[in-house]
Amino acid sequence: MLRRFEVFSGHPTPFGATPRDGGVNFSIFSSNASSATLCLISLSDLREKRVTEQIALSPLTNKTGDVWHVFLKGDFEDMAYGYKFDGSFSPEDGFYFDSSKVLIDPYAKAVVSRGEYGALGPDKDCWPQMACLVPSTNDEFLMQMLPLRPVRLSFLVISSQIYLLRNTAALGLGEVRPGLSVIGYPNLRQCFSWIGHKLFDWEGDLPLKLPQCDLVIYEMHVRGFTRHESSNSKYPGTYLGMVEKLDHLKKLGVNCIELMPCHEFNELEHYSYNSVLGDYKMNFWGYSTINFFSPMARYSSSGIGNYGLGAVNEFKYLVREAHKRGIEVIMDVVFNHTAEGNENGPILSFRGLDNSVFYMLAPKGEYYNYSGCGNTFNCNHPIVRQFILDCLRYWVTEMHVDGFRFDLASILTRSSSLWNAVNAYGSAIEGETVTTGTPLSSPPLIDMISNDPILRGVKLIAEAWDCGGLYQVGMFPHWGIWSEWNGKYRDTVRQFIKGTDGFSGALAECLCGSPNLYQEGGRKPWNSINFVCAHDGFTLADLVTYNDKHNLANGEDNKDGENHNNSWNCGQATCKTTSKLFICCHMVLQRLFSLNILSPSECDIIKINYFRWDKMEEASSDFFRFCCLMTKFRRECESLGLNDFPTAERLQWHGHAPGMPDWSDTSRFVAFTLIDSVKRELYIAFNASHVAVTVALPERPGYRWEPLVDTAKPAPLDFLSNDLPEREMAIKQYAHFLDDNLYPMLSYSSIILSLSPDDYI
Repeated sequence: MLRRFEVFSGHPTPFGATPRDGGVNFSIFSSNASSATLCLISLSDLREKRVTEQIALSPLTNKTGDVWHVFLKGDFEDMAYGYKFDGSFSPEDGFYFDSSKVLIDPYAKAVVSRGEYGALGPDKDCWPQMACLVPSTNDEFLMQMLPLRPVRLSFLVISSQIYLLRNTAALGLGEVRPGLSVIGYPNLRQCFSWIGHKLFDWEGDLPLKLPQCDLVIYEMHVRGFTRHESSNSKYPGTYLGMVEKLDHLKKLGVNCIELMPCHEFNELEHYSYNSVLGDYKMNFWGYSTINFFSPMARYSSSGIGNYGLGAVNEFKYLVREAHKRGIEVIMDVVFNHTAEGNENGPILSFRGLDNSVFYMLAPKGEYYNYSGCGNTFNCNHPIVRQFILDCLRYWVTEMHVDGFRFDLASILTRSSSLWNAVNAYGSAIEGETVTTGTPLSSPPLIDMISNDPILRGVKLIAEAWDCGGLYQVGMFPHWGIWSEWNGKYRDTVRQFIKGTDGFSGALAECLCGSPNLYQEGGRKPWNSINFVCAHDGFTLADLVTYNDKHNLANGEDNKDGENHNNSWNCGQATCKTTSKLFICCHMVLQRLFSLNILSPSECDIIKINYFRWDKMEEASSDFFRFCCLMTKFRRECESLGLNDFPTAERLQWHGHAPGMPDWSDTSRFVAFTLIDSVKRELYIAFNASHVAVTVALPERPGYRWEPLVDTAKPAPLDFLSNDLPEREMAIKQYAHFLDDNLYPMLSYSSIILSLSPDDYI
């Protein structure tokens, strides 16, 4: 006898837990399980690893095809849920069914686990039992009561009172005021709490849809951005803490943030003692997803408050406030693997539901490891690709994100286990023989995403490689809409500025938006997402400080991290000027990405992953000013964000003398002029040599060249902005050179000159 619930057969769609008809419908896929049990768990029982209610699902009445389902009516207050599945436990056949494990629903919208970041669970457990949010049955009531479009006034009947909701949208929260007494809705206290935490007012938020050619993307870590005490945040290390710093990003010129993984993950996954610092290791980056629909609960100020809904609302608040400032939000999604790891990893969700479906397996059950993290998500299996599509749609429609960066996206192009054309397309293809993991020219998953009526309108960015050696930069299946992290750009710019032979011509290609990679396939400069530094490998500060990595503080004996950094210890005197050289190079491209420009260097070993706001305010204020001015300059220039690759009518290459570029292996100098409808014409040059040069400038009768940027100069003379008091004096100091159409460039520096009428100076 069940204490709380009426049980009905339920519906096979939609997947997940869905309020309807005064109850909740539960639906989940498993093709190989012999039995399924729905587990309902109170928060107190969850802490004790107990199940409050178990509802066995009948294969006759609670199963349609390979979908198990049940519909419940009753009191779900203070309840979470999970599943138990039974069947064969035979890893050699790909099956890991274990009826003792309570599994997370892949479609759960919030996950309840540990409440505090970095804190162990009961009995010092790194992996305490997790459970899923049961959506409130009040959802259906409110969907009926609230209008789908914003209106001036609407009414909600609660506990013998009419409550007035102002400016409500679909599931939006407005000001609530008591009104007339009527036949009511029960449990006023619960409904108030629910309104306070569940409903969210988007305030008319709409997608910004910024042109990709105009994006300045800033990759950031939610916790690391404000966790350090120098942030002075009211909510350090959380979504709310990020909101406090959005104006800083706006000032920097950023109009798009790319959030490192925000899906639910376990930071204690690799919890072990670090003898170097006398502390414990954590999975800080978060590239080890537990649930793809749920925002990371411990990134919210409320933790697991209200069964994870606090995290949902705080993430929405971050997106809404970013949009108000003209900043788009892109999520870094990790569909290439999960936190369940290899055969020695935990059984949390996918493995216990249907391991052979969700993971790419070899004939004897071994895990293919194209991700380098123990398992590979079986992305092109019909069930898995539909799951990924549903997940992406959810984050766009319900959470209002503007796009996605797909981690190790080449895995999304590999054939699934037991691949065949009938499985993918419904019919065989003559002569096609494909083994598991083979790269596909037209991967079904990429096809579905690219042609989805919702997803094809958002930003889609591929990290076009994986850990199995598949490198697809310039060749990723794109359907004309996908962009790529351009790792070749990163390596080229680092090599050129470092002074490596043979990279002047390659740099020129990069400056034009890499037409050698993207033009032939019909793509544009903005399909190349250019970056010099990201979360992998060195920050910019490290790049100009170290010849080799020094990852010693984390206790991994320098074995972790990227070895191939193309870095250079250029000396303390040259460090700042070289950093500005990287920035200048980055800002005059036909397409750009962000740098980790203000992340801490490795010398800060205690808080190595935290953004140091005090460092920015003290030592780096001049560098911050330079970056702000460079992004502003880029926005002002019509020629630095073209929708197509520049042609000879607009761009001309130069060397130390006009019109004479040097593409030899020993060349350390690249210069060009660019016609700009706003600035008339720009002269931009890069000297990566250890030798200073005097450059002869192209003659422009009736005009003269005026200095704007010189990265070799100390601040504030490195950027001669119009509001700079010393500007006129600084320009006059160059008059004797410019009168002769010359300009002196120091080593490891870059310059930008603009064209002005001859009588202007």
